[in-house]
Amino acid sequence: MLDNETLRTIAARRSIRLFTDREVGDETVHAVLTAANQAPSAHNEQSWRFIVLRGDKKMELARLTTERAADFPKPSSSLLRMAARSITSAPIVVAVVNTGNLIARGEKLFKLDISEARDFFRTMEIQSSAAAVQNLLLAATSLGLGSVWLGILFLIKEDVRRFLGEPEGEFMAVIPLGYTDRTIKGPNKVPAQEVTRHLV
Repeated sequence: MLDNETLRTIAARRSIRLFTDREVGDETVHAVLTAANQAPSAHNEQSWRFIVLRGDKKMELARLTTERAADFPKPSSSLLRMAARSITSAPIVVAVVNTGNLIARGEKLFKLDISEARDFFRTMEIQSSAAAVQNLLLAATSLGLGSVWLGILFLIKEDVRRFLGEPEGEFMAVIPLGYTDRTIKGPNKVPAQEVTRHLV
């Protein structure tokens, strides 16, 4: 890989699930969220919301996740409980929710029947928020923070959205953030050339 700071950060990113009790300063949180907010979004709609949880609210989310884990078969239940431990361990958690603004505005933007094109606009909102989450993860890595995208919480997405106090939209991600004292070897990746096709 070329000797480039951004490429080094991408290569260094790891999914960190356990954290030290060292606090994450407000300036660092602001920097990470600003990076997330710089992500490309469909029609620059920025139809995302970042919700920062600390203290009691963070622990309530962990408890909700643990309680709901009992409603799922063992593999999913185990992953939900593991996610709850990560939430508990992290000094700060960032949740990302789509607002639904692009879906609501889609009919006017594209002159399409919203009932026929809802999946189109919803997909664009998901793509936009996924780009924001990736920016957040990379910014965290570049600042010495560990992070993990807890995708398993999608199983309880409506519970999480209501817990976050978002009346509309769609839950996207929960990301614990913090410092770690562990060195983690990344997973083996299939070489890029094996998942790439060139058409000429």
